[in-house]
Amino acid sequence: MSHHHSHESNSLQQAVTPTRRAFLKNGGIGLLTFAAGPTFLKRAAWSASSSSSRRKVLVAIFQRGAMDGLAAVPPLEESRRLAKLRPRLHVSAARAAGEQSVLDLGVGYGMHPAFAELLPLFEEKRLGIVHAVGSHDPTRSHFDAQDYMETATPGRKGTRSGWLNRVVGELGHEGTPFRAVSLTSALPRSFYGEHSALAVANLDDFRVRASGARQSVSAGNGFESLYQQTTQDLLRSTGEETFEAMDVLSKLGSADSRRGRRSRANSYPRSPLGNSLNQIARLIKADVGLEVAFAESGGWDTHVRQGALGGSFANRGRDLAQSIAAFWDDLGDRQDDVVVMTMTEFGRTAAENGSAGTDHGHASCLFVLGNTIDGGKVHGRFPGLAEGDLYEGRDLAVTTDFRSVFASVARDHLGVSDLGQVFPGWKAKPMELFRA
Repeated sequence: MSHHHSHESNSLQQAVTPTRRAFLKNGGIGLLTFAAGPTFLKRAAWSASSSSSRRKVLVAIFQRGAMDGLAAVPPLEESRRLAKLRPRLHVSAARAAGEQSVLDLGVGYGMHPAFAELLPLFEEKRLGIVHAVGSHDPTRSHFDAQDYMETATPGRKGTRSGWLNRVVGELGHEGTPFRAVSLTSALPRSFYGEHSALAVANLDDFRVRASGARQSVSAGNGFESLYQQTTQDLLRSTGEETFEAMDVLSKLGSADSRRGRRSRANSYPRSPLGNSLNQIARLIKADVGLEVAFAESGGWDTHVRQGALGGSFANRGRDLAQSIAAFWDDLGDRQDDVVVMTMTEFGRTAAENGSAGTDHGHASCLFVLGNTIDGGKVHGRFPGLAEGDLYEGRDLAVTTDFRSVFASVARDHLGVSDLGQVFPGWKAKPMELFRA
């Protein structure tokens, strides 16, 4: 990955025109700003005032590596069968003296104790869970399955754009470079496409990359093609827009510290995900026009020594739950505007493997959090873990296509009316995940 990345930035550097390079160097910020095609360029310089109306925000968290949904949210009536399938990984649902056990959600499912910080949100009916969710495509390749999920076209490799970029296009709001922001060092597949999107590893360094350039370079065209039709003026306005955006962010940082905002930030775990969600909360509270934010949580590929109460799965789960809980608390009166949704490319095998872990599976579960969510429930049909119920005799079967969850959030939270534009070729109905 890193090798590919450095090669890519070299080719980007070579493709920049001399005037452009000088502009970047004289800016003295080590910042790369790329225009995502004409729509990005033709806008006048953006100012914070033009976007200060509060917008609905979707925060998507990708759990890369494939989370074990059966460990995260075990079906209680299958406890005996799970204990047989996973003698070393199973967490008991019975509360023995002094032993931690699965948290009982009160709806026929438990929750792994590492996810404890999510339990109050479930009990307050703000958090919903969708179980046995995934892609009907049979691939067990991380790379392909993540691609299919981020383009929302399972089984179709040629899709150029990501579903979140298409969502931004359907919302149609112009006027801010912060509509779609990924708190990652490179733009995720979900944000590829014709609408401008930023990848910012850290707001304080504010490195920007818009999606059009990356696609253009990966398609083998240099920047020349992007800039052929543009005049020096247009280039200058894009530069100004970027500097205004930076200006807004630096003011935001100092306003935060004046208000003692940092105190609440202390409850975030000091982890990549905690840091990303902390920064997303800053963007939401700054009214910079954010509509879709993206963050990642890594390390879910638990082939070896997955652990039961402790171990790698518990560590990842604790980080996920604490980061989300801290973020939700940090939002304060902004909670009404925000929905958080997790996703993961597939689940794990129902049985443990020879190295006390689990291998690539099929269905998993995901979390949706928001004040308008029909929460305190586990949505979807659980297909069972008896041998005859397992997909290919080894995995939890998919009973909910992930697109019906994504579509519900796009329609019922963000207000996307034309779902056909966002989910091409998909004909089913969105899940009902929101309170009527």
